[in-house]
Amino acid sequence: MTQPGTTTMSKEMQDCVEACMNCHSVCEETMSACMQMGGQAQMQIMRTLMDCAETTRMCADMMMRRSPMSAEMCAMCAKACEMCAEACMSMPDDPQMMRCAEACRRCAESCRSMAGATM
Repeated sequence: MTQPGTTTMSKEMQDCVEACMNCHSVCEETMSACMQMGGQAQMQIMRTLMDCAETTRMCADMMMRRSPMSAEMCAMCAKACEMCAEACMSMPDDPQMMRCAEACRRCAESCRSMAGATM
């Protein structure tokens, strides 16, 4: 039996770390696809993808090391993910963008839950 404060993560935290890492990976893949497309519209999407990729990676790292700032980071991560999902939705005919939007939405939901936020 583990005691609070041990190294075992809750199921909710494990799920959130997984959602963050998946979102990070999908954002990186989507950035690569965007670079191949080119164009000015993709530049704003690229910035949003970069912000989301970095935020999700940092959020997962902070949860894994039990940072006392994890809840605040989860709240920020949820916001970055929502912004990225909205940016990706601006290209509804692109399957990679839709895949990214879905990963971002799942991550945002999980992070909001970890942060204790309600929406």
